[in-house]
Amino acid sequence: MRRILIDTNIYSAFKRNVQYVIDILKRVDYIGINTVVLGELYSGFKGGTKEKLNKSELDLFIDIPRVNIIFIDETTSEFYAHIYLNLKKNGKPIPTNDMWIAASAMQHGLALFTLDAHFKSVAGLVLK
Repeated sequence: MRRILIDTNIYSAFKRNVQYVIDILKRVDYIGINTVVLGELYSGFKGGTKEKLNKSELDLFIDIPRVNIIFIDETTSEFYAHIYLNLKKNGKPIPTNDMWIAASAMQHGLALFTLDAHFKSVAGLVLK
């Protein structure tokens, strides 16, 4: 898939120079990063000792032409509700933020690039 939404752990792996993550990011045409992922990253930055540097590096990443910020809206909320109810029915809950991330990927027809196996429980979600 040439269009992806990245999870928080993918950005972190990219910053740690994990080669296979870098290779995939180089090959895709479109990289989405949603506001939930941004919130998780900013929270991590604020809890660390290099907040200004980390924020600056993220800003540079977001400025790459293939990187697009994806916002949560009413349609995302509908996808979220569907995911939530399906996971609840199947007894396979995942973290709330991850349901928002999955909803955003599904809404925009993007493959989710993540290191978290629990996303496999989300019916209809395409994973990278």
